[in-house]
Amino acid sequence: MTNVQTQAPLLDSNPATTLRLGLSLRAAQWADLNSVAKLIYAVCEADGDTTVAVTPQELKHEWQSDGFNPETDAFLVETKDGGLVGYEEFFNKKDHVHLNTDGYVHPEFKGLGIGTTLLQRVEQRAREEVKLAEPDLRVFIRSTMDGKDDDGRSLHTALGYSPVRFHWRMEIKLEAAPPAPVWPEGIELRPFAKDDHAVAAWQADNEAFREHWGSHNSTIEEWSHRKFGKPDFDPTLWMMAWDGDQIAGFSQNRFRMGIGWVGSLGVRHPWRKKGLGLALLQHSFGEFYRRGMKIIGLGVDASNPTGATHLYLRAGMYVASEFVTFEKELRPGRDLAE
Repeated sequence: MTNVQTQAPLLDSNPATTLRLGLSLRAAQWADLNSVAKLIYAVCEADGDTTVAVTPQELKHEWQSDGFNPETDAFLVETKDGGLVGYEEFFNKKDHVHLNTDGYVHPEFKGLGIGTTLLQRVEQRAREEVKLAEPDLRVFIRSTMDGKDDDGRSLHTALGYSPVRFHWRMEIKLEAAPPAPVWPEGIELRPFAKDDHAVAAWQADNEAFREHWGSHNSTIEEWSHRKFGKPDFDPTLWMMAWDGDQIAGFSQNRFRMGIGWVGSLGVRHPWRKKGLGLALLQHSFGEFYRRGMKIIGLGVDASNPTGATHLYLRAGMYVASEFVTFEKELRPGRDLAE
């Protein structure tokens, strides 16, 4: 296998040299959590969609993910007086092969080398992770941004990234109660009991999303942290559709940044094309409406292979925001999925 360092241009040994005077690069610390959440909100507000921002509590939950350490996997740019103006984080999403980064530059501090510095520093961190991957596997890093972020798109293109996928945030604003769901024959909706149903829900979740782009099976520990560890987890908003002793489909909902949020809606293969997805979605709409929330959103792959985008449009949703994912190959090889 050819050495990875020959596959892409070497990074500046000191990315901070691209920063304008008065700005400095450093590792994140736990004490920065509130400031980072505030920065993310400011960037999302400038992009026109604060529903995809995070609260400090949500960010804390993300930083507590297994394998993530903000002091080694997150980086900041600050002004001389300590003001936070840039943030970038690194995640090993799967087996040191599928790597992710997410970055933010304060809208009032663009054009000062902040985005370039942060992305280069995260790429250095990613190349450390490459050494841990199986030697014959392809390694890549992905970064997602608002589709209107022309500066971010140009920056990633200049550093060797290419757009590979688009995602939508879809939304509905209810002016009246939604239609009552029509359940397929044999389907029963039951309250979600975490202690009794967690394993079955985890297995159903893995199966329902297995063919989705970028998706990997999660362990029960990873899934439980991601689902139950959220500060806004509410089991009464989880809609679980059963066929006998089998989970046929589910809609895992919560409140997010001031709106209702359909976090994961999935139907297992034997129960698809029977109207279960639409019934779960309409039931979720109805529950949010009963709780006084008339704006409901969700995120979806614009090229979703199961036809979810058509389902959401048929239910009255529309595209509120578009996001683009860029990818850069760090080492060629066999795809993990193979």
